[in-house]
Amino acid sequence: MLEYRSTIKARSYLFLELKKASSLCLQGIALNDIRQKALDENIFSLNSENRIREIASTIMERLEVLDETLLDKLVKGNLETSKQIALYSILKTDRLFFEFMQEVYRDKYLIRDYLITDKDFAVFFHRKAEQNQQVAGWKDYTFYKLKQVYKRILTEAGFVKKSNKDIEITRPLMEEELVDYLDKKGDGIYLKAMLGGI
Repeated sequence: MLEYRSTIKARSYLFLELKKASSLCLQGIALNDIRQKALDENIFSLNSENRIREIASTIMERLEVLDETLLDKLVKGNLETSKQIALYSILKTDRLFFEFMQEVYRDKYLIRDYLITDKDFAVFFHRKAEQNQQVAGWKDYTFYKLKQVYKRILTEAGFVKKSNKDIEITRPLMEEELVDYLDKKGDGIYLKAMLGGI
C-alpha cells in the first residue's frame, strides 16, 4: 500500500505535462529518456532544475500506472476523457487524494449532498491524522495547501465547480468504453471514487 505523502501540494494536476509525456511515451520513448529530455530540453517549460526534477519525477510516476490503451486515450481522446485519465493517474499514485475521493467526494455524491465545504476537508484531514502518525506530524499549513490543491485538481479535471469558497460536485460523464476498460482491468475501486456508486 502507498504511503501517505503531501508532495502533491507542490505538484498539482499537471495535465498538460502528463499529456506531453504520454505523447512521447506513445512514440516509443522510454520513461528514463523522457525524464532526461525534461532535464536537457526543459520540455515542461519550468524555471529551475529542482522544479524540473520534481515535476519529471511526478510525471514518470503517473505514467507508470497508465498502459498503452490509457496513454492513447489520454493523448488522442476528447478533452474530458483525457482529464479523467489524468485524474485516475493521481488516484493510483497518491493514497491520501484517493481516500479523499473515496471517503468525501464519493460519499457526498451518494447521499446527494453535492457541496464539499472547508469543514468536510477539516474533518477528513483530522480523521487521517488520528489514524496515521505520519499525517499527525504534518503542520496546519500542509493541510491548508492540500485543501487548495485538491480543490484545484478537481476543478481543472471537471469534477467540481467553485461555489463561493466551497466546491460543488459536478459528476462527469465518462465514456462507456473507458468505464468498461477500467472495470475489466480490475480498477473498479477508482471508478467508484470518481463516479460515485456505479
